[in-house]
Amino acid sequence: MAEVTKEAVLDRLSKVKGPDLEGDIVSLGLVSDIFISEGRVIFSITVPAERAEELEPLRQAAEKVVSEIPGAGKVMVALTAEKKPGAPQAAAAPVRPAPSAAQAGDVPPPMAGKAAARGEPQSNSQKPGIPGIKAIIAVASGKGGVGKSTTAVNLALGLQANGLKVGVLDADIYGPSMPRLLHISGRPEPVEGRVLKPMEGYGLKVMSMGFLVEEDTAMIWRGPMVMSALTQMLREVAWGELDVLVVDMPPGTGDAQLTMAQQVPLAGAVIVSTPQDLALIDARKGLNMFRRVDVPVLGIVENMSYFLCPHCGERSDIFGHGGARAEAEKLGIPFLGEIPLHMDIRAKSDAGTPVVISDPDGVHARLYKDVASGVWAEVERNREGGERAAPAIVFD
Repeated sequence: MAEVTKEAVLDRLSKVKGPDLEGDIVSLGLVSDIFISEGRVIFSITVPAERAEELEPLRQAAEKVVSEIPGAGKVMVALTAEKKPGAPQAAAAPVRPAPSAAQAGDVPPPMAGKAAARGEPQSNSQKPGIPGIKAIIAVASGKGGVGKSTTAVNLALGLQANGLKVGVLDADIYGPSMPRLLHISGRPEPVEGRVLKPMEGYGLKVMSMGFLVEEDTAMIWRGPMVMSALTQMLREVAWGELDVLVVDMPPGTGDAQLTMAQQVPLAGAVIVSTPQDLALIDARKGLNMFRRVDVPVLGIVENMSYFLCPHCGERSDIFGHGGARAEAEKLGIPFLGEIPLHMDIRAKSDAGTPVVISDPDGVHARLYKDVASGVWAEVERNREGGERAAPAIVFD
């Protein structure tokens, strides 16, 4: 297979006329963020914010000419809205015609619809769902290092063990973990056009940026590229019929979280935190962000809650204890359970055999299944209250 180079991409893009059919997008300096990995090509085109929707054909033309390069595989193109002096923060248009997420602040994206254009928030019912998926549960963390991805994968397997059809979307573009956690290798196969077939592991349907690039590849992307990649992994994957899609969110409250909150109607957010005060502060920020964008909070999980010595059985509260439970009571949201700091959970996750699948009758698997039952009970309760199903976000 011929190797695709940056020079070849720029050469093809120099044949694409600029927004006003004067010059080309390369000589006009509109092309940036070119990323190439094993034939996959990703880049962005800067356009005026007010013309993002109008210039969708330009994006399509750029995608077409690059896809014709010998050896080129999947091509992803984002329209990045240009910020004018004194203007509000711009937003990015997604890779395909679909509602986009605002890059920052409360400024509506250019394709968010009439309500957003008037400055009005979009309700859950106005956001298009993903065909075949009944509910989306997002697992996120206010800060890193609290076991978010381990919680996410065991939650997904717990939901599956409770009889549901489950998929997992790894939304952590910069640090994808699902390929290792689920011991999955290989590349997604195209189904039709731009649509990819998800990978599978332990009965879960899975999509991750980790399947599209090498494990040690650094993803040096700006917010618009992250948003475009998330949009594609949500809407250009043949998920099939699922009861729930668990979304493993990256840490923090940035572009990925806003994209998920604004792209699809969310069923709710599950917040995972350690008992430590610093972790609770960040978890509180995440919780408040989801409330601001009208995402119901399904509950809090206290991860690394305590440590039991494997030799003497003595319990040690290394990070404190009970902080997440107290926070849940203070905020009036469900407390979903305590997960201990234990060697088996860590070792089996690193080995790609999470405890829910490797020791399904063990004490730790039962804890995760109980958390999954609590999460799903909240989703069902919200449905009965008139809420439309979609993602649930878990914060470590």
